Amino acid sequence: MYEQETFEVILNRMLDKVPDGVDKREGSIIYDALAPAAVEMAQMYIELDVNANLKFADTASGEYLDRAVAWSGITRKAPTKARWSASFQDQDGKPVEIPLASRFSTGERVYQAVERITAGQFLLESEIAGAEGNEYTGTLLPIDYIAGLTTAGLTKLLVPGEDEETDQALYDRYQDKVSRPITSANKYQYELWARENSGVGKAKAFPLWNGPGTVKVSLLNNEMHAPAEGVIEAVQQYIDPTQDGMGKGAAPIGPVVTVVGAEEVPIDIEVQVTLASGSTYEGVKSLIETGVTAYLKELAFADPLVRWTRIANVILDIPPVIDYSNLLVNGGMSNLEIAPGAVAVLGTVRVT
Repeated sequence: MYEQETFEVILNRMLDKVPDGVDKREGSIIYDALAPAAVEMAQMYIELDVNANLKFADTASGEYLDRAVAWSGITRKAPTKARWSASFQDQDGKPVEIPLASRFSTGERVYQAVERITAGQFLLESEIAGAEGNEYTGTLLPIDYIAGLTTAGLTKLLVPGEDEETDQALYDRYQDKVSRPITSANKYQYELWARENSGVGKAKAFPLWNGPGTVKVSLLNNEMHAPAEGVIEAVQQYIDPTQDGMGKGAAPIGPVVTVVGAEEVPIDIEVQVTLASGSTYEGVKSLIETGVTAYLKELAFADPLVRWTRIANVILDIPPVIDYSNLLVNGGMSNLEIAPGAVAVLGTVRVT
């Protein structure tokens, strides 16, 4: 908006207002007196431009994006804590009971026992919210002494921790709500309900999937993979906990809603490449994995066709690759169609 208001433009405009009889050359008294003011005014216009963009959802960020979309009822998802199952044993390998609220450390992360699952098995929650709590290191050390405890370790990630929702993800949810007819429990309403839950990146609703009065909602996480079971269960509880059509969740009376994780379809790639001098097959393989993963994320719940040519382009766009041949995608040289409710994910990559 104010791109034209540069230091030079402002300074020249100020100098034009000085009588011609006065020395206005660079280094003169009047030039040196006006230049600092022109610098500050140019910076002011830059700040005005930034502040103007912060008023609108498509250019806002951070707390200003939160405020720009607040009128729609969309709020940013807060970070959540990871939950693990953990086992506790004595020196003979027998289960050991531990007090609830016991704290355990693994590296710099601390977990707290919040629920007993079964003998020697407890649910532990990370004390720090966010994806950091998902990192697995195995062995746990008790912060306070627990009699009889010899070994302790994390066994399975039950509910992944999620970082605070990104600006892009928040804006995408906002766009979904304002640009699509979300009303009266139509299919878009079910997708919006699902995406309100932490750990859900995308959702797709299928009306009448199992006959009249049934709805299936398929979920993806923020990495465009099937979510963890804990996330799926949380969405089920939010939308239709009883699955009897009684409307005890967000869904209205009548429909029976089934929430599932998207079926993952592995995309396996084999290719022969000619490499530039100094390049390695392992390095190129890693770049192919990165590029194809990004491409498949774009397709998730948006385009059912995995195009052979797009994967070929990913390979050719890698600088060390001079040429390629015999590119096989899932054993063939044709496009792959992904079924509704499924998602293409990277499988194995073989580069020779």
